[in-house]
Amino acid sequence: MSGPGGLAPALVGALAGGLVALALREALLASPAAALWLQLALEPLRRAGREGYAPSTLERRRLAALGAAAAICGGWLLAGPTVALPLSVAGPALMAWAISSRRRRYRGAVERALPEVATAVADSLSAGRSLRASLPAAASYLDGPPAAELARLGAELDLGAPTVDAVGAWRRRMRSERVDAFAAALLSQRLAGGDLAGLLRRFAAGAAERDRVAEDARSATAQARFTGLLVVAMPTGGALFAELLQPGFIAKLLGSPASAVMLALAAALQLLGFIAIKRFSRVVE
Repeated sequence: MSGPGGLAPALVGALAGGLVALALREALLASPAAALWLQLALEPLRRAGREGYAPSTLERRRLAALGAAAAICGGWLLAGPTVALPLSVAGPALMAWAISSRRRRYRGAVERALPEVATAVADSLSAGRSLRASLPAAASYLDGPPAAELARLGAELDLGAPTVDAVGAWRRRMRSERVDAFAAALLSQRLAGGDLAGLLRRFAAGAAERDRVAEDARSATAQARFTGLLVVAMPTGGALFAELLQPGFIAKLLGSPASAVMLALAAALQLLGFIAIKRFSRVVE
């Protein structure tokens, strides 16, 4: 049985982690070059969520190096070099996932704002402006990712890019079926004529209804999704809790070849279950 003495290593480890974080902070403050490198490395991650920015090759290498270093330090503090070295491989992949995730959220924010964008452009057209003037003017009624995209689109138009080329570049940049549909509605008047403002208002109403139905579907399945993910996470949580109560518990399990094989199979099955739950519970829009 483990008593209060069994918690001492965990508390000492937590204190050591806090002191390491404090030491790293002081080291960065004392070394402007290191602080500047860290800022440059994290800048693409920030811009990916604010502008949908795609990092360059050099920026991806900086992020990969930072992710590998963070994974090595974290694994070394948690379980020593046997865990730190394998985690160093996962560090760059984690950074790539973070960039992709932030860009997906950025694209999702633009897609959810398309009803407001279509309404703003329609109001500007009804006031007598042309389409080239209405697109950048609509940015003043929005904020966040949709405002950034319309401002970028307006800058391209101000530089003399044809409307078709500017809208086409926006479609290629976003890679979204909903943005493709909106762009087709914007350019339809050039081919068939008609009331573009009325078409955009109908598009806005249809897109808003689509978003409402998708949100209702997410709300209806929220409890089931949470329960499924909780069941998948329980074994991992139990193992970490056992390690906290009795340090060395996981090391003893991994020390036996049979236990290590069974744990590897269990981890693979848990991962497959997590992927299956995420896939089956995803709301198709």
